[in-house]
Amino acid sequence: MPATSPAAPTIALRLIGIGTGNPGHLTLQAIAALNCADLVLIPRKGADKADLADLRRMICATHLSAPAQVVEFDMPMRDATSAPYLDGVNDWHDAIAATWASLIATHRPQGGRVALLVWGDPSLYDSSLRIAERLKRNGERDGSTLHVEVTPGLSTLQLLTAAHAIPLNTLAAPVLITTGRHLRENGWLAGVDTIVVMLDGACAFQTLPPDDLHIYWAAYLGMPQQLLLSGPLADIGERIVIARAAARAEHGWIMDAYLLRRGTAA
Repeated sequence: MPATSPAAPTIALRLIGIGTGNPGHLTLQAIAALNCADLVLIPRKGADKADLADLRRMICATHLSAPAQVVEFDMPMRDATSAPYLDGVNDWHDAIAATWASLIATHRPQGGRVALLVWGDPSLYDSSLRIAERLKRNGERDGSTLHVEVTPGLSTLQLLTAAHAIPLNTLAAPVLITTGRHLRENGWLAGVDTIVVMLDGACAFQTLPPDDLHIYWAAYLGMPQQLLLSGPLADIGERIVIARAAARAEHGWIMDAYLLRRGTAA
């Protein structure tokens, strides 16, 4: 009889939101999803961000009761000097997708269920879903099949407003969620009184006229080193800049976000 070709592997990739640094952020759904995995991938992002890998290790040690294989890998680094910005990000995402593909091919060549523990929620300013889409397209060309599933997690957006005990929106009003780069280049969007800013490494709020603006800032949400500052932007903006720089110097990394609210809505 003629030899038959082996079936192409099928991979179920589960992106599991784990919150922002507090083990208590992990949901029962996330724990169940973790224990369905055959392979758990843990990224390492260098010594200055060892806290992020440590939390993932602790989650696996505490909650993983199934006989899954846990594999750590070094995360490709983005070339921050490349221009234009989006080209550099796309190249970086390609590199991450290639790393995931290599790990899966090495450790699950016959297919199976793979889990990645995603900081915050996979849907909100996280690129895991976009990288998974690259992996899916590349796999289709090679004959393999990838199914992507998402387990939601507590997001920075939720934890920021909870930490300051404020509602996200004002009554019947819209909210803009944006980046520091966009705020710096485009300013305040007309028609909104609340803006949430993420991925801001340069304190873009400094580019805004501070009068009539209130800021609610937080860093390391949910972690022991959590920082909170709030008040009129004109009064507290410089304090945030100083506190942010000091925290980054102390810990080697920082994750922060802030909400800006205009006028009497503050």
